[in-house]
Amino acid sequence: MIQHPIDADYVLPLRWTDDRAVDELTDYLGELASWVHVLVVDGSPAALYAEHDRRWGSMVTHVRPEPWPGRNGKVAGVMTGVRRATHDVVVIADDDVRYDSQTLATVVARLRSADVVRPQNAFASLPWHARLDTARSLLNRSFGSDYPGTLAVRRDILLGAGGYDGDVLFENLELLRTVRAVGGAEVCADDVFVARTPPSTGHFLRQRVRQAYDDFAQPGRLLAELTLLPAALALSRTPRGLVTALLGIVALAEVGRRRHGGIDVFPPSSALWAPVWVAERAVCVWIALGARARGGVRYHGTRIRRAATPQAVLDSRLAPVRAGREATSIRLHE
Repeated sequence: MIQHPIDADYVLPLRWTDDRAVDELTDYLGELASWVHVLVVDGSPAALYAEHDRRWGSMVTHVRPEPWPGRNGKVAGVMTGVRRATHDVVVIADDDVRYDSQTLATVVARLRSADVVRPQNAFASLPWHARLDTARSLLNRSFGSDYPGTLAVRRDILLGAGGYDGDVLFENLELLRTVRAVGGAEVCADDVFVARTPPSTGHFLRQRVRQAYDDFAQPGRLLAELTLLPAALALSRTPRGLVTALLGIVALAEVGRRRHGGIDVFPPSSALWAPVWVAERAVCVWIALGARARGGVRYHGTRIRRAATPQAVLDSRLAPVRAGREATSIRLHE
């Protein structure tokens, strides 16, 4: 087995319908494979898979996703990679995530005192839609932590839990909740910034309702966002109140920018985009509510109804696993 300087497996689940970004990703994989063992789990059509294998087969472990229950194909890709991994430390990353060696080593090191690590994504370039999505991240940071396109997790705890549900839309949150349900410790590495390439404008626009639908996994947030549109309509009658609300939104985003070193990564103008993102979400969350009434949001030719499993349900379902881990821990410390 080739020895890499970082003792971990890097799992990249992939399903492409075209190869417009293949050259750039190939360059990244070549660099990445010199630091860590890489598994690309590729659910692309046969012709694209063959081309990927030609390009990547000598650099990484390139495999097809194995069957996994549920309609979210990304979960099947992640679980295929986790099961095939050769290290207990597994870094999971979307195809637009771009680690450098230092940041990857830092995330892996944070896992020494945790079972799952959640770093912070930051766009490597900032077209208008990346600025809009950055504002979302800043608002998330102002209230806690953002949800990135990459996580690091201990293989044994995820496999011990039986993996995670593949019939949900917000699969990263499902993974985090599953680890918590079996007693795993989560670290929010809000000061570790991992680069991400922005999507095309078309892809970004297609994601608006799907991202709003994720809020069905967080009922408090969902209810708050459903009030945004009625509140804006009410405030529009009093311009001073509307201006005050807009300034408050900018201030909240700026709080997120200043937390945990964000001021060094996110441009000063980032917070100014927050009212635009709030306006977009105020509309899209109602469209998502309509999708819920029709059986769920569209996802690769099907509909997925559940955003994620409630934490309490997972806690109850996985209580025996948690009890077994706790009993093992007690015996080891006696």
